[in-house]
Amino acid sequence: MIRRVAIRLVIAALFTFLLTLVANPPVHALQGQSWDFPADDEAAPSWAQDVKDQAADMALFAAFATLALVSFFRKSERLKYVTLAVSVVYLGFTRSQLITIVNVFALTRWNLPPFRHNLAWYLFAVFTLVTTVLWGRLYCGRICAFGAMTQLMDRIVPAKLRFELPSRIEQRAAYIKYGLLGATVLYFLATSDISIYRYVEPFWMFTRVGTTGMWIGLATLLVATVFVRNLYCRFLCPVGAFLGLLSNLTVFRIKRWSECNTCKICEKKCEWGAIRGPKIVASECVRCDDCERLYMDRQKCPHWLILARRSKVAVAAERR
Repeated sequence: MIRRVAIRLVIAALFTFLLTLVANPPVHALQGQSWDFPADDEAAPSWAQDVKDQAADMALFAAFATLALVSFFRKSERLKYVTLAVSVVYLGFTRSQLITIVNVFALTRWNLPPFRHNLAWYLFAVFTLVTTVLWGRLYCGRICAFGAMTQLMDRIVPAKLRFELPSRIEQRAAYIKYGLLGATVLYFLATSDISIYRYVEPFWMFTRVGTTGMWIGLATLLVATVFVRNLYCRFLCPVGAFLGLLSNLTVFRIKRWSECNTCKICEKKCEWGAIRGPKIVASECVRCDDCERLYMDRQKCPHWLILARRSKVAVAAERR
């Protein structure tokens, strides 16, 4: 029942565009050029013509969003990796659409692009914000093209190359991204310079606008990601920090069994450091589904194994 209501809320939000929050600006804004968007009254075409011109972009994103939600609700690992691959190709290299720190800058000044001329951007932004409030950082776990790329890298990198950070260091390092979020926003508010985004996020790679030094930095980051999985997403991404703060409003919580108070299987399985004992930290969880698939596995999860053992004992007692 809760899931049906949640899905209806998402669909209603997506197709009515009632929320007019932060959206990606055009590529020229990401390149540090003009922040001036064309005024609505400068456009000659009618609303109908504007919608018609943008219908294909909206339909493509709606199809991708549907794939992401289906993979999420079905808890299908195969569909998750299909979604990640589509994200890299479609949102990354084809469309170059990501939620970026530039969007957070725009939100602080309420300097948003005209709604009628950027319907696909608003659809993307609304989807991101609504799903974050409903289920947590779904965007980080499935939608973000850069995060999708590093997760696919992690899939093919030999496990023996990875270095697992001690949990104490991992938990402290997770706060770095919040410091970067606060520092970059304060810098923007003081200087109005959006070019700082180039130095705190690598998403410019999809628009191929980096300098030689920036490409060297990106290569270094990707090499480091081979050894420390999802390095940027876990410890450095200011957008992830922003969505992490927003995810504290999440109305849905991942199911936990009473055995989770002592069992450490899911905690060791979690690649994001989001499980700490019996607690799942909403701001760090990206809804990757690993723990949810595990606790539904009747052959591995202690909850089901204990129930099966109790059932056998009860049957044996009755036979006596």
